[in-house]
Amino acid sequence: MPGVKTNERPGTRAVLRHSGMSATKARQVLNLIRGLPVDRAAEMLATTDREAARVIGKVLASAVANAVHNDAQSADELYVAACFADEGATLKRWRPRARGRATRIRKRTTHITVIVSRMSDEQIARRQAARNVATAQRSRRVAGSRRRRAAESAPATPVTTTTAPTAPEEAAGAVPEAEVDGTEVAETVTDETTAEDEATAEDETTAEDETTAEDETGADEHGEQTGGETAEEKGE
Repeated sequence: MPGVKTNERPGTRAVLRHSGMSATKARQVLNLIRGLPVDRAAEMLATTDREAARVIGKVLASAVANAVHNDAQSADELYVAACFADEGATLKRWRPRARGRATRIRKRTTHITVIVSRMSDEQIARRQAARNVATAQRSRRVAGSRRRRAAESAPATPVTTTTAPTAPEEAAGAVPEAEVDGTEVAETVTDETTAEDEATAEDETTAEDETTAEDETGADEHGEQTGGETAEEKGE
């Protein structure tokens, strides 16, 4: 039993009649989109450098519009079920040649038919899964690019390191070099120590002088008292 004829395929169709090109040229382009999803077929026609691709692209868009508006189909679920080009009427023209002769010119035409149908549920599920995977990958790439741009544009924060003082320095009360300049601290500590030593030496010298003066004064008073008692005792 013969199968379904090409022109009897079920689906929504669009037909362009008497197109001004030969059927051979149209068939070369139709072979590129047969069996493809409508979105992929449209991309293929848009990137094909042939005059027939522009005409067939319009026929394909008309077939998709008919399926969406007339048959309540979704454009994402359609594919090119069949497409063919039939020969149309041929216009005959004549060109004069030498010695009174003439040459026939055949201006061929064609009828272009594109039929779109809904894909099977399995094909639709596979396409949806592949689309979800592609969307997830693109989202990850975009997120990674944004993180890299944020890291590159963020100002670099200076890292401050503090050195913990050792045990001898803590015992001596030394100032860590990470907080202030070591030379200035050493000079300041030396100047303060020298000033304190000089003040302490002056205080000690003054105290010794006062103590010596008090001792001499006490000795004189004691001698005078001792000498007076001796004279009185002698007079007696």
